[in-house]
Amino acid sequence: MRLRLILGLAVLWCALLVPVGLRSGAGADTEPHVAAGDAIAAGRYLVNYGGCNECHTPGFAQAKGQIPEAQRLAGNPVGFQGPWGTSYAINLRLFFTRVPEARWMAVVRKPPFEVHPPMPWSNLQALSDADLHAIYAYVNSLGTVGGPIHDFIPPGGTVTSPVIRMFPATPEPSPAPR
Repeated sequence: MRLRLILGLAVLWCALLVPVGLRSGAGADTEPHVAAGDAIAAGRYLVNYGGCNECHTPGFAQAKGQIPEAQRLAGNPVGFQGPWGTSYAINLRLFFTRVPEARWMAVVRKPPFEVHPPMPWSNLQALSDADLHAIYAYVNSLGTVGGPIHDFIPPGGTVTSPVIRMFPATPEPSPAPR
């Protein structure tokens, strides 16, 4: 009993000290980070936890997340405008039905296009292949809905949609007290 406790604590101690990327050696990139009954359930969890709906589902934040799953991830016609230009959250459901899974994985690992804010691309790239597979499986399980969303508009381009402005601002100094 005492030996089991000591061995258990030793294993736990080592697990806490060894960085996640060094555990399990060669297979680390293929290990899922989410335990779920199937890939679709894992993908649902990752999409929700990753905040994908915040940008890719119109009105999601305003509705406090109370948008039916059947309406989610259909893209957002409201642009995100900043010094980089105006970017739009694409219709993931349409994109995933048109792009084979192997292509999706390649695009995540090495985007063939310039990535614009506010998309947290580095967070997506940090996921394992198993997690990316789960996201792909989940989004594809939703089926298609909606149409394409605006293309990126460079700085100074004509924007005809509503936008969320994301420009740095220096606060005005407060007046001195009397």
